[in-house]
Amino acid sequence: MLRVVKLGGSLHDSPWLTSWLDALAQAGGRVVLVPGGGPFADAVRAAQRRCHFSDAAAHRLSLLAMEQYGLMLCDLEPGLLPAATPQVITDAIAHGRTPVWLPSSMCLGASDIPESWSVTSDSLAVWLAHHLGAEALALIKHGESDAGDIRALADAGLVDSAFPGFAARYAKPIHILSHCAPATLDDWLAWPMAAPVSSREAHDACRHGQ
Repeated sequence: MLRVVKLGGSLHDSPWLTSWLDALAQAGGRVVLVPGGGPFADAVRAAQRRCHFSDAAAHRLSLLAMEQYGLMLCDLEPGLLPAATPQVITDAIAHGRTPVWLPSSMCLGASDIPESWSVTSDSLAVWLAHHLGAEALALIKHGESDAGDIRALADAGLVDSAFPGFAARYAKPIHILSHCAPATLDDWLAWPMAAPVSSREAHDACRHGQ
């Protein structure tokens, strides 16, 4: 069954990025990868502060930032394939590839996506998982956290403020995988036959450089 994985933009300069991309490519045919915005989204924020354009324009530019990050990931790992439409996603999965979602063509003008900073790549990952009928979603993030309390994650700023609403509509399992534990992807893909690695176990692996 299909699952969605969101790779945080903050991993763009992480020593773990290559291992994550390799793991995601090896999971071809089972996952769709949603890229964060990374330094490209940071550039949008900086430009908005200087130029004072609207949040709606910033939202649209941030979709393009996700696409820039996604194209960078595809260039770094040949096993990843850019995918802008459900048909391309379906074809990639059918051929055992890992599609990397380029969101603009599906998200621009979508009535259920607010054009504001309340929606970031985290909420868009849930939105995509809902629209694809994915059986589960994982967010790859820095730090130690637990997806058991979605509202607490939003209150702590670990996901955007719109995330709880999107997650409620999706109503399927959401897990958080630690940025420094790419080996946990296989455990998560085996779930529920095998339980995902806990956040504490992932934290210990990071601390010991595993």
